Amino acid sequence: MPLDLTDVQAAAQRIAGGISYTPLTPSARLSAATGAQVLLKRDDLQPVRSYKIRGALNLISQLDEQQRTAGVVAASAGNHAQGVALACAGLGVQARIHLPSNTPRQKRDRVLALGKGHVTLVIEGDTYDAAAAAAAQEAAETGATLVPAFDDPRVIAGQGTLMLEVLEQLGRVPDVIVVPVGGGGLLAGSIVALGDRLAQTRLVGVEPAGAAALRAALDAGHPVVLPEIDTFADGAATKKTGDATYSIIAGAQCEVTSVKEGAICVEMLALYQDDGIIAEPAGALATAALPGLDIEPGQTVVCVLSGGNNDVSRYAEIVERALVHEGRKHYFLVEFPQEPGALRRFLDDVLGPDDDISLFEYVKHSNREYGPALVGIELGSAADFAPLMKRMHASPLQIERVPPDSPMFRFLL
Repeated sequence: MPLDLTDVQAAAQRIAGGISYTPLTPSARLSAATGAQVLLKRDDLQPVRSYKIRGALNLISQLDEQQRTAGVVAASAGNHAQGVALACAGLGVQARIHLPSNTPRQKRDRVLALGKGHVTLVIEGDTYDAAAAAAAQEAAETGATLVPAFDDPRVIAGQGTLMLEVLEQLGRVPDVIVVPVGGGGLLAGSIVALGDRLAQTRLVGVEPAGAAALRAALDAGHPVVLPEIDTFADGAATKKTGDATYSIIAGAQCEVTSVKEGAICVEMLALYQDDGIIAEPAGALATAALPGLDIEPGQTVVCVLSGGNNDVSRYAEIVERALVHEGRKHYFLVEFPQEPGALRRFLDDVLGPDDDISLFEYVKHSNREYGPALVGIELGSAADFAPLMKRMHASPLQIERVPPDSPMFRFLL
């Protein structure tokens, strides 16, 4: 089903009463950092805290009476589920929504609250892709309408309405547009909404490095299934980009890049501490990519900030990942001699004045002369790492660093 600008314009009229016209606000922090005029499209201020309500509402509102009676089925990492839930509550449609087991409790609770009795949750599999497969099977067996998170023309057209708002609010095409990418619905919708004006801007899609399904598809020439993904940025973690989204993106003039999960965490903390914005990992993708985009001073840059459903219990992990990414948090295996004063000598001879022990797990073996300890050290600055390693090499203790790419490291985060 081909899409063009008229489809996005029709979607905008169709869903106008069910979504918020979200603001386009300047970011003083990011503007100062880049020398550009950075504007944030705040779709985290939608009722469901993400742009996902746009595509879900556009699809469900087009169902006929028989289809509405049969209900809908959807799969989501959380944000699309909230869009489906709110749309169904408003239109009186029953929905069964499949969520992967790693969906934060906060998102599950929000889906049920927004659904107002119209939603049943089904927790299925460890990833979005597993939940999506189960939802598709249920739709085929029951006759309910499947509402895909991204791979449907009606959903793509709905997501594209965000870009129509940007163009209207700015009054022109910005020099650079940066959007988050999971399955590609927003990027594809933006391409359709821009139409001929795409040639006037630099459109950049940003994926999490641990789930770069679109980049893999573009490299292969067709959508492919990634063998495994990092689900930390759960709102954008999919093993396979959509067929419909890929067909639009592959033929368009746009860039696709990725951001490491640690960099996402650094940006999430900056958004929270400096800007007072709560963003989930997927919501911070676009702004986290700015340092690597070579933005020219004076350019007008629009970043889509969408995804404000962050579980407060995740902030400990977010801080940890940010510190590791910045080079301020390191882990070591230290063999301590079983004698008094061994730990004191380690503190005096190895640690610097601004270094702090954040983790110490010691296992004493009474029949051995040495006991191993897992030691986490937080540095005052990343520049303190080289002096720390120099002191460790000079120490008589046996000290082995646990690098971030070690299989053991995943048990620490």
